[in-house]
Amino acid sequence: MTAQNLHHLSAAGVTLAIDTSSGTPHIIHWGDDWGRHSLDDLAVLHAETAVAPNGDVSAPTGLWRENARGFYGRPAVSAHRAGADWTQRFDLTSASASDTALSFEAEDAAAGIRVSRSFTITASGVLLIDSTITNVGAAGLQVDEFAIWMPLPDAATESIDFSGRWVNERQMFRREIQPGLWSREIREGRTSHDSTIMEFATTPGATFQNGSVWGLGLMWSGNSRHMIERTATGQTEMGAAELLLAGEMILDAGASYQAPTVVAAFASDGFDGVSHRVHEWLRARPAHKGAATPRPLTLNVWEAVYFDHSFDKLSALVDAAAEVGVERFVLDDGWFAGRRDDNAGLGDWVIDSAVWPEGLTPLIDRVTAAGMQFGLWFEGEMVNADSDLYRAHPEWIFGADGRIPAEVRNQQVLDLTHPGAYAHVLGQVDAVLSANAISYIKWDHNRPLVEPSHLGHAAVHEQTLAIYRLFDEIKQRHPHVEIESCASGGARIDLGMAQHADRFWASDCNDALERERIQRNTMFAIPPEMLGTHIGPTRSHTTGRVHTLQFRAAIALFGHAGIEWDITECTPEERAQLASWAQYYKDNRALLHSGRVVRQGDDDAPVHVMGVVASSQDAAIYSYVQLRGIGSSIPARIRLSGLDPDARYSVRLVEPAGAAPPSARSIPQWCAGAEVSGRALAEMGLLAPILFPESAVIIETRRL
Repeated sequence: MTAQNLHHLSAAGVTLAIDTSSGTPHIIHWGDDWGRHSLDDLAVLHAETAVAPNGDVSAPTGLWRENARGFYGRPAVSAHRAGADWTQRFDLTSASASDTALSFEAEDAAAGIRVSRSFTITASGVLLIDSTITNVGAAGLQVDEFAIWMPLPDAATESIDFSGRWVNERQMFRREIQPGLWSREIREGRTSHDSTIMEFATTPGATFQNGSVWGLGLMWSGNSRHMIERTATGQTEMGAAELLLAGEMILDAGASYQAPTVVAAFASDGFDGVSHRVHEWLRARPAHKGAATPRPLTLNVWEAVYFDHSFDKLSALVDAAAEVGVERFVLDDGWFAGRRDDNAGLGDWVIDSAVWPEGLTPLIDRVTAAGMQFGLWFEGEMVNADSDLYRAHPEWIFGADGRIPAEVRNQQVLDLTHPGAYAHVLGQVDAVLSANAISYIKWDHNRPLVEPSHLGHAAVHEQTLAIYRLFDEIKQRHPHVEIESCASGGARIDLGMAQHADRFWASDCNDALERERIQRNTMFAIPPEMLGTHIGPTRSHTTGRVHTLQFRAAIALFGHAGIEWDITECTPEERAQLASWAQYYKDNRALLHSGRVVRQGDDDAPVHVMGVVASSQDAAIYSYVQLRGIGSSIPARIRLSGLDPDARYSVRLVEPAGAAPPSARSIPQWCAGAEVSGRALAEMGLLAPILFPESAVIIETRRL
């Protein structure tokens, strides 16, 4: 290994080092920046090649993990020409570097395949990894998989990813990394409730504040695959790829496939550290909607009225919303032609004159006169059989061999790879936006794709690109419009859609107990300001649980806050509580939407602590959540992480939506105000109030 063959990137305490001396790029380090001698140290430590007991040489894997180089695990490239050229050996043809990027190109001339890989490091130390495969042969090349793999050190022995279902997304699963291949695959044609936004590998027992964490996430909203493989030699790598269906990616001569970008993040200060790096990368994008563009307090009317679009009822909701301080009013499903229930209307994006004889103008005027923005629901990728669109163009739905897929929610998926279908959706949505003062779209996607075939060929890849183009075109035509990605709740939350949408609906479940975990785990990758976090009804419509307004409000505070509740039924006391909470949110959203997210407590712990700490460490807001009963009579102390250990802080309990009912006769003295150092708050912590299960309190700290 020579200096000429050693390439590296460093930013924010993270280093990537790649050696090309073997004729193929080989990552020798992805992790902590060891300082000014780190490259010298790496050259020494990787000067020798490992030899197995039987004398076999463990050759460097390289970026493409070719079997031709003696690698026996899953290759990065799986491609062939009707069974030929199925094995490749890519020889490096060029390498280039700048302060923030490395690029490599390699080719197997005999197989007629060229590959490229680039690494770009962001200011927060996140790596963006791009890969392209090009057919330089004469015959068509079928690409079955084109994955990005990153090495893990021996110290990485555990993994964490997430699964889920409707109204119960982001369930965490932690396991030991075992020999063999672990793969989480999504085949729904959308991101899925069951997806993992990122997959993580960790040192043993890593927590939110401690341990090293490596994470990979695919910037893609279609089928996906996240993998960890440990070979018989003990070598461990994690990978991510678009999951391509049979024959979905066949490259003609000269054509290329650019794989979805992979996001790679490392931190040595636990899950909060790696989350913060990803949050800061997302926040640095020019179009990011965060603290600089205050996130409006939102009322969505779905659980208040469902399909009952009565102007009088909606007007009463407008008045109540204005009274409590709502800033954005969103009309959900049911406004368009024939949509009196979920059996008809999808695909006909014109205002229903039977329900709205004067159009939406009277309602919009009432909303804007009350000082609020107006938002509207669409589900443009779907169609009902009972619609003018389907009657005119039944060939525009997905399906294979003449079969009509089984309906889900009484609807089919519109194939946007048909130019006419794409133009229809864009044209009708554009017309509604052009004719009305609409500043926000809630865009839904309420079913998976079944047999997603376009003219006999799998089309999830092209469908995914089509929705990206559609969102971008809507925003280009209407720059003031923001888009929320909803898919039966949280089934399309991913780092790819984050580049095209401004907000995610985390779950259709508004039960605060469920939402606390869903939101907390979604924040492993998505910053709070991009998550819709609403106060739901007193009795949850999805679980039947009853919670106090104070508890629901405490959970909804930590995100892009809103309300999804028929607030015309609120008592005067509840409206006053809502107004107080709304003002607290507005006063503190600049902090909540720009600071570092910090968390305490395992996923299954009875108590969770979550907070947001200002980047200056001058202030922080925390929630202490009693999820269920605890085993001891006195709970563990509340440790508040993220503050400056050498600074002193005022700390107090705040009650923006009223007091949590304590189960004890007294509350700790600090609740009325105390002065404590950041070190003491983090290491010893505050005496915890004894609360009933399914209760929460809000704690505020300010630097003195």
